[in-house]
Amino acid sequence: MHRMADFMKRFRWTSRIAGVAIVASTSFVAAAPVHATYPGRNGLIAFVADTGEGSQIYTVRPNGKDLHQITDLAEGAGAPDWSPDGSRIVFGLGDCTIAFIDPDGSDLMALPHGSPEPDVCEGDPSFTPDGSQVVYSAFDPVLEDEAIWIMDVDGSDRVRLGRSPGGGTDPNVSPDGSTVSFLGFLPNGPTALFAMGIDGSDVHQVGPALYGIAFKHDWAPDGRHIVVTDNADDFDHPANVATMRPDGTGLRYVTDLQTPSSRAYVGSYSPDEDWIVFRLENGEGFGLCVVRPDGHALRTVLPFSEFRPRFIDWGPPVS
Repeated sequence: MHRMADFMKRFRWTSRIAGVAIVASTSFVAAAPVHATYPGRNGLIAFVADTGEGSQIYTVRPNGKDLHQITDLAEGAGAPDWSPDGSRIVFGLGDCTIAFIDPDGSDLMALPHGSPEPDVCEGDPSFTPDGSQVVYSAFDPVLEDEAIWIMDVDGSDRVRLGRSPGGGTDPNVSPDGSTVSFLGFLPNGPTALFAMGIDGSDVHQVGPALYGIAFKHDWAPDGRHIVVTDNADDFDHPANVATMRPDGTGLRYVTDLQTPSSRAYVGSYSPDEDWIVFRLENGEGFGLCVVRPDGHALRTVLPFSEFRPRFIDWGPPVS
């Protein structure tokens, strides 16, 4: 707790667009919800953390209370994503299986593999806005193909959508259901954000690579912006959270960390679109934080410790 307080005292956030420095605030003032495709109220935050015996899924309230471990799986769990109604979480079970679970940890259901080949790995799932389908990544080592796929939530009707020149992972669907964004790989280069139509058409890079886009990005609920983290492949510089329009224009930094040991890794927007949740790193310490999309009103959800939240996703309340 003291490490977090000391760090926050000497840490300042800057709006790179306005050029105005602001001191991080620990107050949390709720703003009126905006119109969004997803429900306009905020529920629990889900994330993955290492228990010492593998990674498991946790949930916590936005005020930092009621931290719960909801999985205890020998295979481990990763990349949780909330259903639009908040009733289910889809996630990666172990290295190669997609599964669903209720937010209280009950009703676990693992999907059978879509390929008869035992070495095909499926993971990084997320729901479509209507909750009827899931987009995911699949790697076929025989074909050396890592691509984005889509299927119904029962595992049927699997369709390969596409990939970047070097593959594809971490797919997310735009709130209007028309576009799939994903993390792609440039030939002999860094990671970058890519997008394509929900039918797999028009695969293209979105915006600059920014020395590598980190795993995990998210659409704003109104579909007007995407939030990413830069410098995934450059540990000589800090990693910062930034937003851009879906066409890659309008890049704006939300955080302005200045030293390589300080890094901010985005999780997602809040369902009401008023906040962005992310992991803040300072050396060996990790904190779960939220901040306004304009960089103001930084608030700590979980204080700095060795507990490392990853694959963070903010869900709606159960409808």
